[in-house]
Amino acid sequence: MATEQTIEKQDKQTCLYDKHVALGALMSPFGGFIMPIQYAGIAPEHMAVREKVGLFDVSHMGEVIVRGKDAERYVQHIFTNDIAGAPVGKIYYGMMCYEDGGTVDDLLVYKMGDNDFFLVINASNIDKDWAWMQQHAAGFDIDLQNQSDYYGQIAVQGPESEHVVETVLGLPCAELAFYTVKTVGDIIISRTGYTGEDGFEIYASHDYIRQCWDKLIAAGVQACGLGCRDTLRFEVGLPLYGDELSADISPIMAGLGMFVKLDKEEFIGKEALAKQKVAGPAKKLVGIELSDKAIPRHGYTVLNMNGEAIGEVTTGYHTLSTDKSVCMALVDAQYAALGTDVQIQIRKKVFPGHVVKKQFYNKNYKK
Repeated sequence: MATEQTIEKQDKQTCLYDKHVALGALMSPFGGFIMPIQYAGIAPEHMAVREKVGLFDVSHMGEVIVRGKDAERYVQHIFTNDIAGAPVGKIYYGMMCYEDGGTVDDLLVYKMGDNDFFLVINASNIDKDWAWMQQHAAGFDIDLQNQSDYYGQIAVQGPESEHVVETVLGLPCAELAFYTVKTVGDIIISRTGYTGEDGFEIYASHDYIRQCWDKLIAAGVQACGLGCRDTLRFEVGLPLYGDELSADISPIMAGLGMFVKLDKEEFIGKEALAKQKVAGPAKKLVGIELSDKAIPRHGYTVLNMNGEAIGEVTTGYHTLSTDKSVCMALVDAQYAALGTDVQIQIRKKVFPGHVVKKQFYNKNYKK
């Protein structure tokens, strides 16, 4: 698979950095930014999103605008999903891949208008993705803009999110269906969610995002850090780039083949991914449940029942919503069937488990 170069820069601050410090958040580097990991604690923040509503700073995410006569053709070229003839206001999830099928990044593509697309990329990949997009823009009549430094972004997540966005922020959002987007002036509002709950993302200028944050905190909405963002997305089986996807982990290996449209005329990596899908990948991403309360962490070794290494953990937790020790792991394909008995090496001990579905908690999106 393709190799990636890490570009080291001093960690940046989002437009809400001082708000996090004022709330006493535990701050830590993530994706090139200093980000809040927790405020009240991962468990109470996690349950606030599951039961009521939570507020996340996701201003570290990247945003790229693609406009022009060839905008759709260009996005089709770099994106695994199929946006041909997409209606305005529709959002698509998919990946950009290397020629060998490895993942450059996973991203969201927003259809904002005819020949007008808004791409949301991962914070840790902004520089790499931007270079990749520019590299593959030759021959397309497009205007490509990296707007990552302009936009701030908050995510309001949980069963009460619609009510809160409408009443506290005064932004009309009830009519938005799942995976759709609208604009209110210069404000972009989408309904996707990375938590398994109903939720909204608001993209706007730094000043406006700061105003929204203050209103939501004043209204009693729980500020949430990246700690519970990870536990929430993990419970419902959503991937995180760098864990479940990477230059060495293709969408097919990660079980995301439904977002790879091989009937498209062409896209970068199509040939390699088609071969993988036909032959079957050598490794597959699975869920594993342990019979013990020990916690499997990223990088821990997965063993077969003979004690032979067959893979490694990508993400693992003792889940807050189901009270089980579970993980996602990339294992040799022959051990990927549901019910397969496996073991996980945790420090100096080996703990038994078995393969289960990667979704450990049911999603509650509004569809």
